[in-house]
Amino acid sequence: MEIRYSANPKDVKRFTTQELREEFLIENLYRPDEVTAVYSHVDRMVTLGCMPVKETVSIDKGIDVWASFGTQYFLERREIGIFNIGGVGNITVDGTDYTLGYKDCLYITRGAREVLFSSLAAAPAKFYMVSAPAHRSYETKLLRLEDAAKRPCGDPAAANQRVINQFIHPDVLKTCQLSMGMTVLEQGSVWNTMPAHTHERRMEVYMYFEVPENEVVFHMMGQPQETRHLVMKNEQAVISPSWSIHAGAGTASYTFIWAMGGEHQAFDDMDTIPTTQLK
Repeated sequence: MEIRYSANPKDVKRFTTQELREEFLIENLYRPDEVTAVYSHVDRMVTLGCMPVKETVSIDKGIDVWASFGTQYFLERREIGIFNIGGVGNITVDGTDYTLGYKDCLYITRGAREVLFSSLAAAPAKFYMVSAPAHRSYETKLLRLEDAAKRPCGDPAAANQRVINQFIHPDVLKTCQLSMGMTVLEQGSVWNTMPAHTHERRMEVYMYFEVPENEVVFHMMGQPQETRHLVMKNEQAVISPSWSIHAGAGTASYTFIWAMGGEHQAFDDMDTIPTTQLK
């Protein structure tokens, strides 16, 4: 498991393109029969990817749980949200099976000892996951797209018409601190999260997918007065500290999964920056 330490915004404004990518971009999330994991010291969030092909893969494959978390098993003091962005797959949680189709989501609460991933079709499942520290247990729950709370927003004239699907959210189910959802841009729309915002009390991770071949997303980041960008490809993730804006414009329409953790779960607690004030 790769460890990423917190970055000071005073230092980040002097980073080269390569240094920005090494600090915040997460590539190669889906390797056959492996677990890719990045532990960020920003709110101690862990971003993971797993693509089971020939094997049933444990969530802690390749991870020294004691050295990484100081616990006996991965979810002893953590909760996790999991989306499937591949073929039909199965997640076994302490002996209970959950079948996830495309864009289905599973929330697993603190205390689950065994989590196993497998594919059920020729096209392998691709499980995208974000885990946060948790102080108590709630209910492990499978959520379909139709279960999500939906917030249409944007305008075709502004090239930002989209639907925010809130899956792991206080309006849908109880969690300790983790919130996750999926934003789907309408055909012809390319901008997300503009006007941009920060939220000093929470960090966020974006994972872009359904980015067409040979297309990219220009992900905006940095302090509002010191903006930078990362050029991102399909199925890549980016860590966004609380001090950074997080917005993007694609060369085509796309979808992204967002995950937040921090002081609270108030979705609308954000500090919006007028677009003309960005630098």
